[in-house]
Amino acid sequence: MSELEYRSEMHVTGERVALMPIHPQYANAILDGSKGAEFRKRRLAPDIQRIVIYATAPISRIIGEFTIGATVVGSPQEIWRDHGATGEISEPAFHSYFAGRDTAIAFVVMQARRYAESLALADLSPKPAVPQSTIYLAADLFVGR
Repeated sequence: MSELEYRSEMHVTGERVALMPIHPQYANAILDGSKGAEFRKRRLAPDIQRIVIYATAPISRIIGEFTIGATVVGSPQEIWRDHGATGEISEPAFHSYFAGRDTAIAFVVMQARRYAESLALADLSPKPAVPQSTIYLAADLFVGR
């Protein structure tokens, strides 16, 4: 099912979350409280307040979520200066990720929560494709997790 089809089903509650693929080392750092900012090249839709974490291979499961405390937009240099210390990434890796970009985004982590039981994508109905980038899903899919 495409992202467009998922969005058409959102009108029941109107609330959506972003399902974001994150490498396991960074996903676990967010949920353990040591990573205070998630860096991205693109903004999220303005209605998104929660990011659900899909830990990429070898885990390949949904393992938790966090509330966005702030979305900070700036040059890569500004974002590194202000959030690099809490990003759990080396400065060379950060600048390599943003090479050629004028803008960087930091999603400030607030209220991170690891799910008691991780979820496979197949546990969701309808089952989304493995996310290569952020996809939007109904928030009620994650109630009680």
